[in-house]
Amino acid sequence: MDQQQTPHPAGTDDESVMCSRCGKAAQGTPPTWTCSVENHVRHYFCDDCSRANLRAIESRLDSAWW
Repeated sequence: MDQQQTPHPAGTDDESVMCSRCGKAAQGTPPTWTCSVENHVRHYFCDDCSRANLRAIESRLDSAWW
């Protein structure tokens, strides 16, 4: 059985990723950040922004609402 690799999302280890809420930058995609797909666009949120807006994220509200 062949093992296939899952393609890496945008923002791999050699690229910096910015929080869509506060603008914090990180090298690569930190495993603790939240990724949300809104209107077919990926948005990354840092730990602080994710924690502050957890209920809205779990309710699947677009980030424009929070």
